[in-house]
Amino acid sequence: MERTNMAESRLPLEWIAASLRRERARTGLSLSELAKRAGIAKSTLSQLEAGGGNPSVETLWALGVALGVPFSALVEPPVPSVQVIRAGQGPTVASEKAEYAATLLSASPPGARRDIYHLRAEPGAVRESEPHIPGSVEHLIVSTGRLKAGPAAETVELDAGDYMTYRGDVPHSYEALAPGTTFVLVMQHM
Repeated sequence: MERTNMAESRLPLEWIAASLRRERARTGLSLSELAKRAGIAKSTLSQLEAGGGNPSVETLWALGVALGVPFSALVEPPVPSVQVIRAGQGPTVASEKAEYAATLLSASPPGARRDIYHLRAEPGAVRESEPHIPGSVEHLIVSTGRLKAGPAAETVELDAGDYMTYRGDVPHSYEALAPGTTFVLVMQHM
């Protein structure tokens, strides 16, 4: 029986470091306070947040409990802040009995509320949007025309049929790039 090399199966320390920094900032805890609550040395926590060290399951579990997040929140891969699915590129399932196909763009997480809007925009002015309530996520699908949208530093140009999702709890904008631009906007609130 072949043994798996433990070094090959380890998670990238950058993921853990980024997760720890993100969650500590979210809670407003100092490095010292989080280390104290988790029962670990401040130097250990500092090293982990810098992307170093060799964290054990027990250390990460204690940090998760102290931060009020599940273990998985500290070790899961980073999720891109903006996701785009170009027209015709999503996972699609066709019907056997009709000229019909369904493409899943986004599944609703449990407990989410979604509001759906149909919007029209014309070139000439950018619609700046303030952050919505914490945990908000926006999903949009361009129906006609062209649109530039997304968080302030991560706007993306989209064509008819393209799908995009991004955090709605940060400043974001919408800008029509062609006359008669229309899109469907789904606002998801947790």
